[in-house]
This record gives sequence, structure tokens and C-alpha cells, in this order.
Amino acid sequence: MVSSVSFSLGSSPRPPEPASVPPQPPQPLQGVRVIEFTHMVMGPTCGMVLADLGAETIKIEPVDGDRTRQLLGAGSGFFPLCNRNKKSIGIDLHVPEGAEVARRLCQGADVVAENFKPGTLRKYGLDYATLGPLNPRLIYVSHKGFLPGPYERRPALDEVVQMMGGLAYMTGRPGDPLRAGASVNDIMGGLFGAIGVLGALIQRGITGRGMEVQSALYENNVFLMGQHMLQYAMTGRHPQPMPARENPWGVYDVFTVAAGEQIFLAAVSDAQWKSFCDALGFADLRDAPELATNNERAVRRPQLLATLRERLASRDAGEVAAAMERAGLPFAPIRRPEDLLQDEHLRATGGLADITLPDGPKAGDAVKTPLLPFTLDGSRLGVRLQPPRLGEHCRELLAQAGYSDAQIEDLRVRRVVA
Repeated sequence: MVSSVSFSLGSSPRPPEPASVPPQPPQPLQGVRVIEFTHMVMGPTCGMVLADLGAETIKIEPVDGDRTRQLLGAGSGFFPLCNRNKKSIGIDLHVPEGAEVARRLCQGADVVAENFKPGTLRKYGLDYATLGPLNPRLIYVSHKGFLPGPYERRPALDEVVQMMGGLAYMTGRPGDPLRAGASVNDIMGGLFGAIGVLGALIQRGITGRGMEVQSALYENNVFLMGQHMLQYAMTGRHPQPMPARENPWGVYDVFTVAAGEQIFLAAVSDAQWKSFCDALGFADLRDAPELATNNERAVRRPQLLATLRERLASRDAGEVAAAMERAGLPFAPIRRPEDLLQDEHLRATGGLADITLPDGPKAGDAVKTPLLPFTLDGSRLGVRLQPPRLGEHCRELLAQAGYSDAQIEDLRVRRVVA
């Protein structure tokens, strides 16, 4: 059993790092071992968060590899994004010896994470009901489509729960539901799973016992819809899709300027409205009594936006952005995902890290990936291990589990492990 996470009060301050050695990011989960039976995005995101925080995270894949490695198109970035800082071993769970290898690894784990269909891992003795009694300190986190209830057996995807959970309705235009442009529920479902694990680790430090944690796509999506559900409760009026919503601000929109470039501009208070008009040279609008307050501008929003669009159509996007920045006003250029790779802020602050692609036609190439969006002790949590090749850590992990060299070689030759 890996030693438990300990908690103490009033511990001695950490000695300063030598001047010649840059400080290393904290690893608060160092010493925690995570065994991960996951694929696609939701489960791997949970494992990535725990791995980035310092846990030894072991990805158990089929012997022919996690099929996520081979996805094309919009799925091609899933594996390299979500599997840094992990070790890989391939195991054939369908044969008794393979399932036994996996169970042996789990007996020495602090956390087991999975995101397969309900009942899948029970067939191999890898469910919480089987592993929990063997390892009372185990924290077992499952990522599903739905929490237990009437829907729990339904197959779910991010798109499914966006449609049934109101997000697609709120994102698209009226009558044209549209899924969000990223795997928001898969990613946030993994984050909520990791949050549950962190809470369970703290509880285990107090009681000495583990527990089961569950996270689900649908409930995650409903949580995202909470603001609109409460809007309805407060107003008694059905929330309109975002493109058609009753906007509470007169200036809060995307404008097309010179050369067809687009930029988002906003002025969400009376003080910002005055600064906006001064920054862009609209003194007549600033002094117009019918536009003096935010609510008056919101009521006249269609006419106001038409006037602003006409006046801004010939303005250079860079000049508009510079004027907004000097005035301390909210603005944003409209970018594509690849533009972020050259973002000066991300590059200056260490928000992007280098990884080596493990699979596909560009295997071995170095690319940039975004890190978790927070700091600990002033540092971003970086990449300690590259996204692993299939079975890259097989021998190491089996030896730690007590298998001899001869046993390991036999298992590999018979494709029980890879």
C-alpha cells in the first residue's frame, strides 16, 4: 500500500532553493498512486489533473492500445492533451491472468479511476465492490453518463447531454440547437471527478478509510445550466438562447471592422460607457441624454449597435484594440485555436508546455499544450512525463508488483501484457 497523504499544522518552512536552481512546482500528491482504466476525455482528464498535481498515474490500456490514440479529425488531440505525466501498461483484461495483473496493481493503489459503461469492470473483478474490501483505503472514482437513477443505463456523449441538458438550446440560435465548441462536459466531468478525489483524500487522512466517488456528464451539464434555471426561478420567464437573449448591456457584442476583422467590445457600466465614447471619439453619443444610463442603452440596443457598427466598419482592429486597452475597457480579438500557440501572454507566463506526440503520423514531433489554469506557490504545474507510448512502463510496473523477469517475459510473449 502506498503511504497515505499526511496532514500537519505548523510545519517548518521549506528551505529556500539554491540561487542557481529554479524553484520546482509543488507536487502536493507526490506519493499517491493512481490506477486509471480510462479512454476518450472525461476519465483521462481526471487522471491528468491528479498526475499534474504529482500523483504517480498509471494508465492501463488494452494490449493493442487505447483506441483514442488513433482517432482522426476533432478527436486527434484527445490523447496527447489528456495523458501527460502518466505511465502506460497494456493489459488484456479478457483473460484471467490479465485481470489478475490489474487487480494486483490496484491493491497497491490509493486511487482507481474509470469511465467505462456501468458494470464493465465488474466482469473483471475491478469494480469498487470487489476492490474496496481488499484495499479499505482505496478511493474509487467512476465517470459516467448519468449518476445512479432512471437514466443511468443510457449511453451518453458530451453532445447527448448538451442536447438534453439545455446547453445546446442556450448556445444555438432559436430553433437551431448547437453544441458548444469544445468537450465542455467531458472536461469538466473529469475536473469534478478530480475534485471529488481530492476531498476523499482529505477525508481519508482523517478517518483512514477510502470511498467511492462518482461524476457524471449529465449532472455536470445541469450544474452549468444552474444560472439559467435560477434566472427562470427569479423572473418567471423562459431564458432565451444566448444569441437571442435579452442583453442587459447596450454595448456587449462582436463588431466587424476594416478588412473584415472582428473584435468583441463591451461597456457594462455608465462609467465604462463614457470611457468607451472618449476612447473611440464618440462624444456625441456620450452626451446624448437618451443614452445616459445603462438601462436606457439596453432598451435602445438595436439602434445603438447599428450606429456603432457603421462608425466602426472602417476602423483598424489593432487601433480599436489599443484604444480599448488604454482606456481599461473589455475587448477581445476573435481568434482561432491555433492562434493561441503564438499568444504572447501564454508564452510569457509559461501557460504552454512542450510535449512529444506519442502516436499518429507526427509521432515524435514536439508540440505545445496548455497547462492547468492555476498556479501553486507561484508556479504552473508542468510536464514531468511525456504522453506515453503504449506499454512504455510495462516492465517497470510489473517488477514493482512482484513479477519476475521470466514471468514478465512470458506475459509479454503471450500478449497478456504489452
